[in-house]
Amino acid sequence: MSATPVRRTIKPVTLRPLGRVVGAVLAVAALAGPAEARARAKRPGAAAPATVAVDYSINLAGLPIGTARLAGSFDRDRYLMDVSATLTGLVGAITGGRGSARASGTFAAAPQPGAFSIATHTASSGIAVRMALAHGNVVQSEIAPPLVDMQDRVPVTAANKRGILDPVSALLMPTQGRGEPLDPDNCNRTLPVFDGATRFNVLLSYAETRPVQKPGYAGQVLVCNARYQAVAGHRPDRPGVKFMEENREMSVWLAPVAGTRALIPLRISVLTTVGTNIIEAMRWTQSGAAETIGTAGAAPAASGDVAQASLPGQ
Repeated sequence: MSATPVRRTIKPVTLRPLGRVVGAVLAVAALAGPAEARARAKRPGAAAPATVAVDYSINLAGLPIGTARLAGSFDRDRYLMDVSATLTGLVGAITGGRGSARASGTFAAAPQPGAFSIATHTASSGIAVRMALAHGNVVQSEIAPPLVDMQDRVPVTAANKRGILDPVSALLMPTQGRGEPLDPDNCNRTLPVFDGATRFNVLLSYAETRPVQKPGYAGQVLVCNARYQAVAGHRPDRPGVKFMEENREMSVWLAPVAGTRALIPLRISVLTTVGTNIIEAMRWTQSGAAETIGTAGAAPAASGDVAQASLPGQ
């Protein structure tokens, strides 16, 4: 028996635009307690894992509506990333929006996630998603409560679940080509994202390189333009889907994590139907000096390496 339709269209799981890339990360409804990334037990004589934590502000149409945090740990060829967000002020008081997400896996030419989980909560509803993956292929997934069956939704096939990134792992972008972190080619990529319900691509392209100064970070960043391309799991005639596919006002600033081959977002800007949504770093904290991650031939994360998110009410 299906539950009474509450019109859960996975909105709480992903910020509509790039928020889908950002995916759970900076979902404008998150934080069930910021979970700091935990490094694996250090092997004798091994270099300390590189860690980074970024605190973000979330603004919509020029008004502050929340905060978010990304915490990552990089130990040679493995990564663990936690993200959390919470709505604040009047919006937070009305919606109670908060949530957290986690992803882990291995890191080579591209992230190969082994596990992903997210839990979001508002005053009226909550949703949790878990996925286990192997070699970028989804081997197990669950959504609670299940999505309402909409006949106009494009079916998600088994092929749509192969060779994908979860929304959190999609925020972790390895350097390409010569491995130079500020090479413009690092912008030119397509991110094949599956969030447990919808499959979509985020197409990035180089715009410019610019200097940035934030508490804890001073240097150049890559500015990449972004486009959203629906693939499956969406409802093609919905105005929001059409708006996002035609949206040209999306960008992400990528900053290198010292001691690694990783770039992560310093700023994300997405035009929405109610104004521009900007998620921007307020503070950048980094420690450790891990060996260069992305070891060729690294063993993929085991599909049983399931990451857990804090579920509302548990």
